[in-house]
Amino acid sequence: MSTQQWDATRVRALHDDLVELYEPVDRVAEHGADPTAKPGEGVRQLVTTILSQNVADENTRRASEALFDRYDDFAAIEAADHEELKETIRVAGLADQKAARIQRALAAIREETGGAYSLAFLDAMPTDEAKGWLTEIKGVGPKTASVVLNFHFGKPTMAVDTHVKRVSKRFGLVPESASNERAHEVLDEQVPDELIYPLHVLLIRHGRERCSARGADCDNPVCDAYCDCEYCH
Repeated sequence: MSTQQWDATRVRALHDDLVELYEPVDRVAEHGADPTAKPGEGVRQLVTTILSQNVADENTRRASEALFDRYDDFAAIEAADHEELKETIRVAGLADQKAARIQRALAAIREETGGAYSLAFLDAMPTDEAKGWLTEIKGVGPKTASVVLNFHFGKPTMAVDTHVKRVSKRFGLVPESASNERAHEVLDEQVPDELIYPLHVLLIRHGRERCSARGADCDNPVCDAYCDCEYCH
């Protein structure tokens, strides 16, 4: 399906049809800027999201628990011996790279704030600027930045994981040839701000339950209405 056929009205219809197929997403309960959150919560989410790159949720949880059990605070993580840190988070995979990314991110935050481990300064920035600041950190890509900005600050930028990208391409929301970065740009442009998070959740669910990478269960009204992939014929 051509991306030219998509506009805000059609995206809203897709959201509503996915809700009909699954269930509504409670945006208030599950994400958004929390005025009661501690200053370090955004930093913790950034660190945890770096740990989650290219690994299953259970291993992310185990690595995160090991990391925060071993070190008292973010300063201790930044100052940790690299080899020790790498061993602490080994279960998350790519431990050498992720240890370096975490320490680079913490250093960048400390330098930006003059000593505090807080991302509160991002809240006052326009979304594009905030994403640009995060992605300047080597190893923090658009998905990681969008997770932090959307889930913690409620900013309108969609985190595009493998499920979102696959389903979006099959539905024609995103060009088949789009890179990961371009997929983020297109979806941020196409999807109304208030639907960024719920559509993210619904596309992931559709990708997991019906639209798998090596096959698809196209016998459902959403695929009938929006999908033109090879499995729908």
